[in-house]
Amino acid sequence: MASKLRKQKGGKHSERRISVRAVRRDPPDLKKLSQALIALAMAHAEAEAQSEHESQQKKNERRSA
Repeated sequence: MASKLRKQKGGKHSERRISVRAVRRDPPDLKKLSQALIALAMAHAEAEAQSEHESQQKKNERRSA
């Protein structure tokens, strides 16, 4: 399984695009699969935490206004 990671130029927050190409292996490379799954879970958790943090900040700004 080969992957490419591209960062978009410009802007404060860069968008990551990941491209994955399948390579059939028998048996599957469980270490690579587990690393990919963990990376996806961590990215999802980070995005969720950031979203929650931003919503809390907005809520606090409304209360103090």
